[in-house]
Amino acid sequence: MNSTGSNIAADAFRRLHGAAPAGVWSAPGRVNLIGEHTDYNDGFVLPFAIPHRTWVAASPREDGVITLASVQDGQVEVAEPVRLAELEPGTAQGWVAYPAGVAWVLRQQGVGGGADLVVAGDVPRGAGLSSSHSLEVATALALLGLSGADPSKSDIAKWVQQAENDFVGAPTGLLDQTASLCCTDAHVLFLDVRSGRQEQVPFDAGAHGLEVLVIDTRVSHSLVESGYGERRRGCERAADVLGVASLRDAAGEEGLPDELRPLARHVITENERVLKTVELLKQERYAEIGPLLSASHASLRDDYRVSCVELDVAAEAAEKAGALGARMIGGGFGGSAIALVPRELRERVETGVAEAFAAQGFGSPRMFAAVPAAGAGRDV
Repeated sequence: MNSTGSNIAADAFRRLHGAAPAGVWSAPGRVNLIGEHTDYNDGFVLPFAIPHRTWVAASPREDGVITLASVQDGQVEVAEPVRLAELEPGTAQGWVAYPAGVAWVLRQQGVGGGADLVVAGDVPRGAGLSSSHSLEVATALALLGLSGADPSKSDIAKWVQQAENDFVGAPTGLLDQTASLCCTDAHVLFLDVRSGRQEQVPFDAGAHGLEVLVIDTRVSHSLVESGYGERRRGCERAADVLGVASLRDAAGEEGLPDELRPLARHVITENERVLKTVELLKQERYAEIGPLLSASHASLRDDYRVSCVELDVAAEAAEKAGALGARMIGGGFGGSAIALVPRELRERVETGVAEAFAAQGFGSPRMFAAVPAAGAGRDV
């Protein structure tokens, strides 16, 4: 794990509280290789953790109060303290809502001690790389660690989901928090959301002369304010019309009203793409997953309708410059795309994307190669 980020959080804690923290916990952001909007439909996903993380330095308090501070560009921003007994949805705003929501849920699980928390991180915000879940998971591990509790990762993922759904107000599935908790170095996580079955699938793109290039469009998105919840409700209505528990069980979209058919079509075909990608990776046919990534983007753009012009330009420009496939990732309406790029073409792809953005009058995208990293845990 990145010791620099851990040191930044611990040093800021020392400056603020006059003593070293009891510990530092961290959790990564994630890239979802394929399997978008399938998690809340009981389907299949294939994420991997990235080296970018959120660190939480923490010590216990005895007064039922949680103090929160965040390190931003070397400066420590101190938020208003929150009293655990008074926490309810709507009582915390902005970034504070994420750790406060976790504390609110854990209080219901009998973990009710106060704490001093200092947060540092380098997961780009609003980029579709799950910065919010990285913060929530790191907070959960810190509060649980201070209390001495040791629940399963499955339980922690569900509690973080509850915080996101019921406190923050974003109706997310289980993909992001499970990825942050359970991903391992040099692997993608094949997760069957319904059963909870996990399989770590080796993923070494570099050994095959390839890189997964992340293209952060810098168009910030909010799952609370976007059409994410509307899409999720549409999937639930479609499953109800079809008489199935979820769209995971749907054989097709026949019988659905016109406005729901594309949603079901995306979920059904995306689950198929995940299964095919896993099969190809196990056979080390890495280059052949490129068309599946591109088909996923087309489905998210045309059927699920969660793309935006910046994401479309990123994917199209990357492929035009030599990427084997590209697609948007995350909830949509902004954020990032990924491209599967032959290593020798990376510079050309980056140049092609940057020039396409400039031609459209967009701001410069941020680009970096993502490699599978370790999941969440205690650093110090």
